[in-house]
Amino acid sequence: MKKGSFSYVKRLNKCDFSQYIQRYFPGEKIQKITLDAGCSCPNRDGKEGRGGCTYCNNETFSPAFALRTHTLSDQLARGIDFFRYKYPHMRYLAYFQSYTATYGSVDRLIELYEEAVAYPQVVGIVIGTRPDCMPDRLLEYFSGLAKRCFVLIEYGVESTLDRSLELIHRGHSWACSQETIRMTHEAGISVGAHLILGLPQESREELLHHALRLNSLPIDILKLHQLQIVRHTIMAHEYKTNPQQFQLFTAEEYADLCLDFLALLRDDIVVDRFVSQSPPHLLLAPQWNIKNYAFADLLRKKALARDTA
Repeated sequence: MKKGSFSYVKRLNKCDFSQYIQRYFPGEKIQKITLDAGCSCPNRDGKEGRGGCTYCNNETFSPAFALRTHTLSDQLARGIDFFRYKYPHMRYLAYFQSYTATYGSVDRLIELYEEAVAYPQVVGIVIGTRPDCMPDRLLEYFSGLAKRCFVLIEYGVESTLDRSLELIHRGHSWACSQETIRMTHEAGISVGAHLILGLPQESREELLHHALRLNSLPIDILKLHQLQIVRHTIMAHEYKTNPQQFQLFTAEEYADLCLDFLALLRDDIVVDRFVSQSPPHLLLAPQWNIKNYAFADLLRKKALARDTA
């Protein structure tokens, strides 16, 4: 999309979480350990809805060592054992990823966060949550914690269009996302956002316009995900019933979309991830049959071809 001095390869080179985290831990190897704190979600327990967002099946992103049947310290120990063979001196970020990791008893949540940051070799915390689930008391806690260690809050924004948020039963608005992200930044906390590209009834122009809307927010990290139809979800039933409502990308089409999106995105926002990869036995569509590293290679080749065209 962009012409002139813009370089897709140079912009793509800035999309690396390991480089971003080096700002805080220069010269060190840092790895995220995914944890399950036993949280639920207001979109599952009846507060906002039941059954979750239409696309959601939590099995798609929970590794084996992040099991809620294990204590948090056990999960950290298992995760560190999994990674330490490669880098014995690696240090870790406790990543509260499963469901909504700020939803529940605030006192109990703070106990879990403190257990995580006190664990040997853990140097910070990453929290995955929703923009409608950040109570003032927790935000104040995280603001204080950010003075002691690295803290990143990742909010599931998913779309900047309210009609799409309603369609996927998200349970919050774009205005809510904007307000919470700004408040988190003002509290001195690093902010991440998640966005799904390809939700039903969103045009290509609207997908790219998400980038312009995100540019207005104090976001440090962005995770993009292609829409995936995962088995045992509401969306899987909708897809089987009315497949014509879905426009799923090929890997080639999605790579082009990502580069067009990146060209519009504010230069200082680090895109930590462009794709997600559901377990094959759970993925209904699209069936790309390529690994994440292969998609990264495809993206880089397309970026180089644009720069040299």
